[in-house]
Amino acid sequence: MTPARNSILSIALIICLLIAAGCTNSAGPTQHPVQATQPPVQVTQQYTAVSYDATHVQYAKVNGVTLAYREFGSGEPLLMITGFGNTMKDWNPTFIGILAAKYHVYIYDPRGMGSSSDDTTITPSMSQYADDAASLMTALGQDSMNVYGASMGSSTSQQLVIDHPERVKKLVLDSNTYSIRIPETKKLLGMVETANASHATPEGTRREAQANLAWRGSWDHLSGINKEVILVVGTSDDLTPEAVSVRMSGQIKGSRLVRFKGLPHVGSHYAPVEYGENALAFLGKDELPRDK
Repeated sequence: MTPARNSILSIALIICLLIAAGCTNSAGPTQHPVQATQPPVQVTQQYTAVSYDATHVQYAKVNGVTLAYREFGSGEPLLMITGFGNTMKDWNPTFIGILAAKYHVYIYDPRGMGSSSDDTTITPSMSQYADDAASLMTALGQDSMNVYGASMGSSTSQQLVIDHPERVKKLVLDSNTYSIRIPETKKLLGMVETANASHATPEGTRREAQANLAWRGSWDHLSGINKEVILVVGTSDDLTPEAVSVRMSGQIKGSRLVRFKGLPHVGSHYAPVEYGENALAFLGKDELPRDK
């Protein structure tokens, strides 16, 4: 196998493994206590997976770019913000189907990814991705939405609720970090730096990597979040380990934490029913889930 082919395959592997979170120079305290939560809802019905191919793509003009999106279900709106190097089709279709059983779910490609454009000269930033999410809500005719962000989507969602708190109702943060430069996220940092440096990385993904590397982080602002927040993490997550979510839960006043035993980064790929039921319990009830 040629060196060039080796390089391309290596980057492809990184992108498949990595749904990156953001970075900051602040490490924050070592740990905070976290309040226990209620048991996750047991599966009581069968859900139908959505079909991406059978659902037409729609487009919205947002901040000088065109964002592609799909919508499913009906009810209160829920915006899904995906991770590093991902498009809306990377969400597990059963997971989205579960959420769409109760909510009007919107998924979208971030700028420069999938079917979304980005021919601007704007320097990539996490605030820009957060501004895009806020502006997409406006384009969809919504003043505010429930928000679910996974990995880099969690970092974008954190920036969204910091910059535009009026836009966020309830917030689900999945596979989280407030910093890419703390000891726990050393593996994540290496992957993002490698993706940014390689010519084999697609331009949209490289711009996401640059935004993550430039992000000043969220730690100093977490204590000011005044929303209903749940953090979700798998205990086998080696990119954004559970200790980071525990620390963040202690910093976000009134937040809850659910840890899924044995599951890796973005566990909705592997346990869509459990993650979907967990999200529905949080979004729809006052009683909240407990570690699974």
